[in-house]
Amino acid sequence: MSPFLFLALILSVVQAPAQDVPNVERINSGLIVLYDFEKAVEQAAGGEADSFRDESGNTPRLVLKNQGKGTVVHADGAVELKEGGFLKSQNITPRVAAAIIRSGEVTFEAWIEPANITQAGPARIFTYSRDANDRSFTIGQDGNKFEFRVRSTQTSNNGIPAIASSAGSAKEGLTHLVYTRDRTGRTRIYIDGKLDVEKSLPGNLTNWTADFHLGVGNEMSGDRPWSGKVQLLAIYQRDLLPHEVLHQFKAGVNASTPTVQNSHGASASSKDQFVSQVAPIIAQHCLECHDSATKDGGLDLSSKQTAFAGSDSGPTILPGKPYDSAFWTEVVSNEMPQEREPLSAEQKQILKEWIDGGAKWSGGKIDPSLAADEKDKSVWIRRLTVSEYIATVQAAVGVDISTEAKEMLPPELRADGFLNTAYNLNVDLKHVAAYSQLAELIVERMDTGAFVARFNAAKTNELSTETIRPVIGAMGKWLFRGPLEDHEFDVYLQVADTVGNAGGDFDEATKFVIEAMLQAPRFIYQIESQRGDGTRYPVGDYELASRLSYILWGAPPDQLLIEAVERGEFYDRSGVKKQVERMLDDPRVLDRSVEFLEQWLDLDRLANMRPNPDKFPNWDPDLAADMRTETIEFFKEVAWNQKRPLVQILNAQVTFATPRLAEHYGLKSMTSFKSESEEIQSGESEFQNSEHSTHMRFDLKSNSARGGLLTQGSVLTIGGDEASMVTRGLFVLKDLLRGSIKNPPTGVDTSPVPSKPGLTQRKVSEQRIADANCGSCHSKFEPLAFGLERFDGIGGYSEKDEHGNQLRDDGEVLIPGAAKPVPYASSAELMDLLAESDRVKESLTWKVTQFAIGRPIHSDDIPIIKQIHQNANGADGVDGATYRSLISAIVLSDLVLTTETEIPKSKD
Repeated sequence: MSPFLFLALILSVVQAPAQDVPNVERINSGLIVLYDFEKAVEQAAGGEADSFRDESGNTPRLVLKNQGKGTVVHADGAVELKEGGFLKSQNITPRVAAAIIRSGEVTFEAWIEPANITQAGPARIFTYSRDANDRSFTIGQDGNKFEFRVRSTQTSNNGIPAIASSAGSAKEGLTHLVYTRDRTGRTRIYIDGKLDVEKSLPGNLTNWTADFHLGVGNEMSGDRPWSGKVQLLAIYQRDLLPHEVLHQFKAGVNASTPTVQNSHGASASSKDQFVSQVAPIIAQHCLECHDSATKDGGLDLSSKQTAFAGSDSGPTILPGKPYDSAFWTEVVSNEMPQEREPLSAEQKQILKEWIDGGAKWSGGKIDPSLAADEKDKSVWIRRLTVSEYIATVQAAVGVDISTEAKEMLPPELRADGFLNTAYNLNVDLKHVAAYSQLAELIVERMDTGAFVARFNAAKTNELSTETIRPVIGAMGKWLFRGPLEDHEFDVYLQVADTVGNAGGDFDEATKFVIEAMLQAPRFIYQIESQRGDGTRYPVGDYELASRLSYILWGAPPDQLLIEAVERGEFYDRSGVKKQVERMLDDPRVLDRSVEFLEQWLDLDRLANMRPNPDKFPNWDPDLAADMRTETIEFFKEVAWNQKRPLVQILNAQVTFATPRLAEHYGLKSMTSFKSESEEIQSGESEFQNSEHSTHMRFDLKSNSARGGLLTQGSVLTIGGDEASMVTRGLFVLKDLLRGSIKNPPTGVDTSPVPSKPGLTQRKVSEQRIADANCGSCHSKFEPLAFGLERFDGIGGYSEKDEHGNQLRDDGEVLIPGAAKPVPYASSAELMDLLAESDRVKESLTWKVTQFAIGRPIHSDDIPIIKQIHQNANGADGVDGATYRSLISAIVLSDLVLTTETEIPKSKD
């Protein structure tokens, strides 16, 4: 092959338009209009096309009709316009304007082939207008470049000033053209998947007009004709991100586009309906009595095979026949569930429609944890927790406000097991007052002159709109973790103007602006762009940076992260992964993981514990503090120093104790050492030379009673004074085995039953299990705590209780979804069973994920969480998921990198 021919082939590959990638779908997220010109609604004589229908799936469908001017030829999936050929929507298109006004963002996409590069005017390729002087948008060709006129609050009605692509970007050949604009006014033009022009344009899109028509190939007035072929036109009510634009280009013009399901569209598929609607209802209302272990009446609804096998009375689900299916007739008559609230009318209708549609069952066994899936699935903006607020202030302006913030801000309350659950992070008047006072205090402590100087590129202290606007923009971008929008500029410019009108100078104005920003919603909340209906768009690059930093650090993005965003490194996952690896090496990741531990185990309750002093005379707050620190240091050692799989916090043979705590545990024969390589020293000699509050590292390999979280006082104290099997068993069931048990019926006495001679807590539990009214539920969780009976209410160990009753530590574990329990002979065996359980390993993945995303897990998340679990296991070279590998898999998953549908992948 000659070098010239080789060079020609290379150039042909570089310059050729994208070829369709097989089995790749185009992105449909935010799609509101789509013309693919695959087929005409009607075909006129002589090959002229009559009309084309919007294929986006939105209603009403917008039909483009041939206006009978010039020539419109339809062939090979394209429409060719010649001699003034013109397509126009039959009706005005108010839903287009309404969608863009609601979102504040827009993208236009086109696959076109200009007939020549001399057309000017600009010649109208695609327009949404009334005439040549009144429009919401126009895509036109002006010689060898493309021009975009988009109306905003800062343009004329004609969309002037316009923005144009670079000279030479319009060529005689198939071209992929994208114009995209976000809520901040940042506007990009892409040619064949590559960024061509980027500008920040003022104004917003709230003044779009709703009574315009869509037009292709000419202006409504017929005086701006364009000649060429059009193969695809699309409008999105959001900005497409760079990697999405590249995906669309690589997918090619003939790639399929999934139909958008709008509020008037068809219902979910049978598979989606079962997973997202039916399975959660069964888990919430049926599995309590009809799972594989209980099988009340012989009915097991936990799997397809057993559910369709029926009960002792015969089949209960007959596909297509709800009125002959006992499963539905007993539900609709409120006979089931027994002694519980009946299902709502909506839930009954879902079950009826499911059976009526063939009772299609997907997704394998129903996970009992789906019982919690009925929680509100709304999209919530999340207020920063107190600790996140403190860290944010420190990182943003260098002021330590921790003492005052903890005193002034109302404390968070746990919801779904964590303090950072979004729906519970409300703001009341106390918050408003506290944030205002704290903002004033922060500014007093700041060196505001030095802070402002970082953002004052012009180095001027003149107080005018022109000089202070860029300073406001730069400070706001840093404090708000992303660019300001126009309305935000207006607010802070008004603050500066007020100061100036009162005789204040530049320094005073910037102080007041900073103080206002520090109490603004965008500072104290993690706010992301949303549609008018409350749902989010796919995450933007600055938003993603904030997600990563608050998940990994509990703090805002640092300068390196912001710079990575601005360099475009977040345009694909490899760039995000590079930053995640850097962030994981920051010590704040360890601190954030400790926050997870503290919230999961509710360690704050230790400071408020008041055990019965007659029963536990040696209890004091210092002992509680020792227990808290023991658990934290133990977690750091196992999860971070030794980098062991996270599940091994349940059976690791090591702990950290003060002499006071070790004495409380009765571990006088325990040995202590400082590192794996040092010779083991006598625990008692170590005590003699240590401070009373010093935590030392102890090897527990020779002590069979202790080892792992469940044998530490911080966890054992959840059982209360009586070391209740109920609360301890429920912790194992819900927090480790991801099981679910409903609350007891109203009126049931739940007061702890005290031990007495001849009656241990285990015997109390066995009596409840034997009771026909209680046993079906209590048998699922109380035996899980039998192995902990030898630990009293504050974590002390004894083989006999205070009444002289002999205590045991054998029992059995019933894994949710399993038919038979697995026995264990000692507490050590219990710990090993739990640490080896796949269910427990998965549950820890769920727990860390829930903490990371700040909301409960829903059924829709389960496929992604399974992938997270798979990706985390073995990633750090050990058999299992370490905390590092797990949190890395979470932030690189679709739960964090996207919020709607993932960028479509090849189906090969």
